[in-house]
Amino acid sequence: MSGIVVYLPRRSDDGGGVPSGAPADPVTLRLGPGEVARFGRGSATTPVELRLDDEAISRLAGEIRVTDDHWQLSNHSTTQSYLVENPEGAGEYLRVPPRRAGAPIPFEFSRVVLPTRRNTTVSFQVFAPDHVYLDPCPGPDGAAGQWGSRTVMAYSLDETALYFLILVALCEPRLRDESPVAVPTTPQIVERLKGHASCGQLKARAVSSHIDYLAEEKMRISAPAEQGSGGARRNGKREALVGVALRFGLVREEHLALLPPRTTTRVRGRETDS
Repeated sequence: MSGIVVYLPRRSDDGGGVPSGAPADPVTLRLGPGEVARFGRGSATTPVELRLDDEAISRLAGEIRVTDDHWQLSNHSTTQSYLVENPEGAGEYLRVPPRRAGAPIPFEFSRVVLPTRRNTTVSFQVFAPDHVYLDPCPGPDGAAGQWGSRTVMAYSLDETALYFLILVALCEPRLRDESPVAVPTTPQIVERLKGHASCGQLKARAVSSHIDYLAEEKMRISAPAEQGSGGARRNGKREALVGVALRFGLVREEHLALLPPRTTTRVRGRETDS
């Protein structure tokens, strides 16, 4: 595993899960194998890389440690359990009890949730790309290849994940031969996916975060340097994502079935698909 990305959103980004004392801007940490990030309320004598400013959270609440093939969570609290949720699964979660050290986390995308004394929780997200898979070629004894000869997939995409659904929505116009150039904008993706069972509350900021995650971590794409606004640069990133996904067959016509049915609207007396 090449590393993980830890993301602490602003309060407005996650519906209130981060208290008002959180930084004005989101916090993003990138950690490689062997690196550690501590989280908690912090202080001058107890520095933390991820500050969670709530009086119910310990100065040093816990730490994240990255290994070669997964990441671990340690709970330094003596009284509180933490939850690690799989936001894109079927309700799976892990409970990390007080004083538990080095609990291995299997999810590719996780939400770490800490309790508070109010009616909200404090949470941050962890993205763990580039999972390692055994070489599918059997060895002389018929077993899979030895761990030392493991093969890392060039593009390890989970077709059940929300980021993959967003990638399909980006590629849809070209797969349907509707537009040789245009790639959907973020508001268009939000509108396209709102009929999906898991996307009713999908926000534009979340779509942008998943696009960044796809480009920077899953597919390792750097959009060509462009002059102009950030919107132009983001559009270049989307174009690059669609180009790679279609050229390498990462998104194919059969994946369109993952999208919700397109609604039919009437425009000037003729029917069109929206």
